[in-house]
Amino acid sequence: MKTVSKSMLKPKMLEYFREVEETGETLIVTNHNQPVLKIEPIKHKQMVSDVFASYWGKVNIPKDVMEPETEDWGDI
Repeated sequence: MKTVSKSMLKPKMLEYFREVEETGETLIVTNHNQPVLKIEPIKHKQMVSDVFASYWGKVNIPKDVMEPETEDWGDI
């Protein structure tokens, strides 16, 4: 894992980002020699439908969720 200080990261940020994308190696950003950020590439892209696939057909929405529910508010 490569480390870089905030001050060194700033002027070469795009260069470091490209390196992370190309190599897949995580970059640790430090502040006064203490790790504060971890920059890593996304390992695999997932579709929203894949993430929520286990819930497909299990959720019941009885009516239009965009319809306002003003009757519960009383007099405003």
